[in-house]
Amino acid sequence: MRDLPERLLNDLNDAASSMGGIRIERLFTNEPDRLDQLTVEAAGIALDLSKNQISLKALNLLFELAEALDLKGAISDLLSGVEVNNTEQRPALHSALRMAVAGLPDVPHRKEILEAHALLSNFVEEVLSGTRRGFDGRAFTDVVNIGIGGSHLGPQLACDAMRYERQLGPNAHFLANVDGGEFDRILSRLNPATTLFIVASKSFSTVETRLNATSAREWLLEAADDASAVASHFIAVSANIERAVDFGIEARNVFPMWDWVGGRYSMWSAIGLPIALCYGMDAFDDLLAGAAEMDQHFASADVAKNLPVLLALVSAWHSSFLGAGSYAIVPYDDRLRYLPDYLQQLEMESNGKGVTMEGSAVNFDTAPVTWGGLGTNAQHAFFQLLHQGTRFIPVDFIVALTHPAGRGNHHDLLVANCLAQSEGLLRGRRVDGDDGRSERDLGPHRSTPGNRPSTTISVESLTPATLGSLIALYEHKTYVQSVLWRINAFDQWGVELGKQLADGIVQELEQGRGTNSHDPSTNALIERYLAARD
Repeated sequence: MRDLPERLLNDLNDAASSMGGIRIERLFTNEPDRLDQLTVEAAGIALDLSKNQISLKALNLLFELAEALDLKGAISDLLSGVEVNNTEQRPALHSALRMAVAGLPDVPHRKEILEAHALLSNFVEEVLSGTRRGFDGRAFTDVVNIGIGGSHLGPQLACDAMRYERQLGPNAHFLANVDGGEFDRILSRLNPATTLFIVASKSFSTVETRLNATSAREWLLEAADDASAVASHFIAVSANIERAVDFGIEARNVFPMWDWVGGRYSMWSAIGLPIALCYGMDAFDDLLAGAAEMDQHFASADVAKNLPVLLALVSAWHSSFLGAGSYAIVPYDDRLRYLPDYLQQLEMESNGKGVTMEGSAVNFDTAPVTWGGLGTNAQHAFFQLLHQGTRFIPVDFIVALTHPAGRGNHHDLLVANCLAQSEGLLRGRRVDGDDGRSERDLGPHRSTPGNRPSTTISVESLTPATLGSLIALYEHKTYVQSVLWRINAFDQWGVELGKQLADGIVQELEQGRGTNSHDPSTNALIERYLAARD
């Protein structure tokens, strides 16, 4: 964090050093208003940060840091369309996609967003009403989204999370991995005559998506035996209309993507079409409205009561000042089982950077490794490490206070476990000796140190609106952290290297011989694969 007041950085480092001697439980005693200060609600989300290893004094220093970096100005830049993606000379206007639909005034690109939304709505109505049908006249029963990364993770998360909403349209499936086994697993259960395909790719050149789409086209034509069936069964979400048309998709069936929306922030655009097809436009619009409510809160709330800002500051405190190399996302709701995967891409692809906006090397840790799992399953998997391991790993617990399943005893136990785990990480357990069942002293083995930080995020109920608000919360948290670390959250140049190397290796595999142009290990692995394949 170069170019910041030396006094501020020294005070932050001193505050971090002092935390080693203070337990979080003691902070509740020392700071009587701690719970009130660190519990904030907005846009249907309640955020409890009180169980984290941060004093209110340290938090105030982070507020000073935010002011020194002009965080308020950076938030305004993001929402107003300034080119915050400086390496690609682009704004990042994913928030405009939902604010325009929610009816907010003065939204950048409002006219074209609403025009695209209207096209989306018309298409969804055609499918749901049965006006648009497959090659033999039957209505569509299934839709397969072919995409990867941001063109896949968001819609998959939302479709699963909204499963208790009334399903109005076809069943949604998601084909992302280029592994042929995934292709067979999904399509073997479907009927070509009643399956609609969405090819979601901004460039329409992503290798995995192109191959899966080509194989899906072949699968369809084996049944239809008529090339015109492609136009009935394939649509695209892409910025490259020409390539989509060359593939066989009619130009009118190509929904727009814009260079001012990054892939991992794109579920609010036509990339969210599987959500709308499955649950209808009203549910999709509710999702956008919830996210827009969080956008408004993010834009207007003071930093001390701003959910994304607070979540970002505490997370950055853990990673940049206390040395947390990772943090865990643990939703206690099966509907959010894809959330850790979604946040992995959102946070690590956005902020997994080692140079500043100006191109100089950073001198501090940026994005921690984001990982997690579903509670209560995770308690029987990796919680042993959280409680007694040697790593410093903060945890985000996420829970809905009510559940539409109506199984009260199930939900009581689920919520009880969520609350108990956060309390257990905080308090720990000291066992001084054995319990009479063994002559051996098991105290050190059974004791847990506690003093391990966690955040609890709760919603009264998980609806399309609160789901949208939750996702927008993490989007804005990610951006705030990039401002703190002075890095670009919207490019991903590191992803390109592997793609370029893969192109060369594919050519060698197609030719049936290696070129020995790689490192010794890669050369040997290519030869091993060729020998096995042939």
